[in-house]
Amino acid sequence: MAEDSLIDSVAGLVLAAGVSKRFGSDKRQAYLSDDQQLLPATLTVPCAVLSDVFVVLRADDNADRLNLPDKSAPIHCQQAELGMGHSLACGIEWLLKYSNAAAVAVFLGDMPWLRETTLRHLLKEVSETRIVLPFYAGQRGHPVIFGRDFWSELAQIKGDSGGREVINRHPESQQIIELDDVGLIGDVDTPQALLDARV
Repeated sequence: MAEDSLIDSVAGLVLAAGVSKRFGSDKRQAYLSDDQQLLPATLTVPCAVLSDVFVVLRADDNADRLNLPDKSAPIHCQQAELGMGHSLACGIEWLLKYSNAAAVAVFLGDMPWLRETTLRHLLKEVSETRIVLPFYAGQRGHPVIFGRDFWSELAQIKGDSGGREVINRHPESQQIIELDDVGLIGDVDTPQALLDARV
């Protein structure tokens, strides 16, 4: 499959409906060292590479105040406070109804350092029947790319486990990719994580 058609066959889903308990405030609006806010910065690479990028937000979020890129579209999750699994299921339910994509790349909304070349490399492994799992230094990261065959299962997820249970249920479908990009695991859970990144 040509690269352009491959990219067109993958939707991006960014999970950004968490309540930032460890951060102490809405980290989505926290500033990075380059004066860019965290959530828009996280969306930079997905929006540069993928044709369709959707952002799962809380029910009461104002998407305009979060400065989402024009290329991204919000999905408001009514049960986001119940855990990441509900946010993921909400986004997948939306995609099942409105997207013809062959796969979905699931990003976390607090991981702004992913390289564009890394995402493009992962996309080369996409298949409707495959779960692409990126690793850095032996640690699994994001985005995880789920072929469409797994979407119905993802839409049933509850709680805070994310897509882990679906991944574990299908070891035969896992495609593990080890890459030299710390951005695959670099997230922002606390204000100190932002300070450390600025050093």
